[in-house]
Amino acid sequence: MEEPRREIRAVHTESTVTVYQAYSPDIGLPAVREGRFPSTWKRDRMTWIKPSFLWMMYRCGWGAKAGQEIVLAVEISRAGFDWALRQACLSSYAREVHPDRATWQRDVKRAPTRVQWDPERDLRLRPLPHRSLQLGLSGEAARRYADEWTVAIRDTTPLAHEIHGLVSSGDLDSAARLLPPERPYTVTGEPLAHLEG
Repeated sequence: MEEPRREIRAVHTESTVTVYQAYSPDIGLPAVREGRFPSTWKRDRMTWIKPSFLWMMYRCGWGAKAGQEIVLAVEISRAGFDWALRQACLSSYAREVHPDRATWQRDVKRAPTRVQWDPERDLRLRPLPHRSLQLGLSGEAARRYADEWTVAIRDTTPLAHEIHGLVSSGDLDSAARLLPPERPYTVTGEPLAHLEG
């Protein structure tokens, strides 16, 4: 079955959604230990969360890139994730969504969240034809993410390394069995036509 070109796929329950981020040990380890982001985590900067495990692996090089050695699985409230999507603006101008470029520029400056659709990745981190959601949080959204929406933070670095080892040895079937079970995610209540560009 062919994947929709743009679709949110995530590990989710009735009340939570799991997203991924990667940090240096000075942020990642305290976050895991305390179950919340430490005070040194900058709440005034834009932070990008990714529901796709493999896109996170592409971004952080399986937890091998400098400053991204600790891969976090952050379980956040579904209500918070849905709020962020409803408040979002596309990170780039899309003629089919925005009446004109000036309107998009105004909207993107005001929006506390931004959506970017990037090619999903396979186990070898090669781009696939369908897109994966990246959600940028700034201002109010970043503060809510860190201080209100976060339910649990787990260190998923060992899993990243294990899957990478299997991929490197050519055992893609075993690697695939270890992937988090991401499935299509539907926002409760309303469609997200403003993010379909």
